[in-house]
Amino acid sequence: MDHRADDHTGHTNSADLPRMPFERDSPIDVPWMYRTLRDREPVTRVRTQAGDVAWLVTGYEEARQALADQRLGRSSPDPERAARISGSVLLGGPTGDIETEKVQHERMRRMLTPAFSARRMSALAPHVQELVDGLLDDMAGQPRPADLRERLSLPLPVLVICELLGVPYGDREHFRKLADTMTDLSDPARAGAAMTELGRYTHEIIAAKRAHPAEDVFSDLATMDAPDSEIASLAAALLFAGHETTLNRIDYGVLLLLSNPGQRDALIADPSLVNTAVEEILRMSAPGNHGMPRYAHEDVTIGDVTIRRGEAVLIALTAANRDERVFTDPDRFDIARGLDDPHLAFGYAARYCIGASLARVELRAVFGSLFRRFPTLALAVPVEELVERGNSLTGGVERIPITW
Repeated sequence: MDHRADDHTGHTNSADLPRMPFERDSPIDVPWMYRTLRDREPVTRVRTQAGDVAWLVTGYEEARQALADQRLGRSSPDPERAARISGSVLLGGPTGDIETEKVQHERMRRMLTPAFSARRMSALAPHVQELVDGLLDDMAGQPRPADLRERLSLPLPVLVICELLGVPYGDREHFRKLADTMTDLSDPARAGAAMTELGRYTHEIIAAKRAHPAEDVFSDLATMDAPDSEIASLAAALLFAGHETTLNRIDYGVLLLLSNPGQRDALIADPSLVNTAVEEILRMSAPGNHGMPRYAHEDVTIGDVTIRRGEAVLIALTAANRDERVFTDPDRFDIARGLDDPHLAFGYAARYCIGASLARVELRAVFGSLFRRFPTLALAVPVEELVERGNSLTGGVERIPITW
């Protein structure tokens, strides 16, 4: 079967395409529409939040194929006419240059892989555990209900990324506000200004590291043979991504465990389950509902669908991680699940997240400690009353009131 969009740009006159983002029943579910579309065709056309047409990938094998195919990139061969995904300044449309994207991506990974190696992250684990213990000590002294985000989910990854990159922890309110504003889908001008400011901020830090280097990632970046603007952009991306996604995984891991008390009790009874628990949290967490955008640099076939040069592709990793063709009973949260087929929360192949080992170190420290320290931890409001951050690219919820 060979499906094609109606014209070369991916625009179509069809008015009946499913429109993203799709609704979901609760913050910890994924939209039911993903399964409906996957049952019909795991690569299918949808209308994006911006009103344009893109191919949506909801199947696991199809998502792996799309992630691994070098002919799909973040840049577009025709950026002026490329389909828009949303109003996001980060993932709303094409970025970069089609002529240099592959070379720049490979150079970035070469530079950063040593800093984020599994071995280096494992060496960091005892310190991360100390940070977690300290935050839990502080939380124990707080009046109840406390906000999990404020007391644990946010400060831990911010502390860790500040130390690893070499960013002053005293600047956390400044860059956190910028990072939060950058995810705003409703005001691209404001989000763009925040992104520019974060680049200026990291540019200043990189300049200071050149004069006074230290044992941190930003000092390593300062010695790179690359344009200052490229280094500052890379530094800003590390600072943003290094804490934003882990924050949401902590939140959603807690929500999944509290919503499945049998699994929570199993983890308390057997701490050796923490590693598989973290993988199941990564598989099932779905804070955002945006998808990973790609553009076809030339005609490419994903599954049985031919995608033409220039067309947009959205890879829905949260949907792929719940593909019933791969995962038995995929909507069931099971911390002892053996993942013969690894989840795609960190991507795949050349696009596998460089910070995956760091995220795992932080999540294992949190979920190896939190419920043993607070075995009676509970939500202070029903999960249905949690307020989703609907206008945020990274999603999540505003607050998580907890008691114990």
